[in-house]
Amino acid sequence: MSAKYYTQFILTDTKYRDGNEFCGVVELNYPMEQNSDTRDIEAILARNFDLQQAAVKLVSWSRLH
Repeated sequence: MSAKYYTQFILTDTKYRDGNEFCGVVELNYPMEQNSDTRDIEAILARNFDLQQAAVKLVSWSRLH
């Protein structure tokens, strides 16, 4: 069962130096626990921006119902 999350994140790659804070919806194949590791969300965001996972810093996230 997939789950959608509203995310706010910062891209630390030099291409995004002037405008590096974004928000958007990410869909995972499974729901996450509230205190869960956020690496899966960061990996999806990094892949969508064609960046390394280390270039994405998740600021906040919440599940959409």
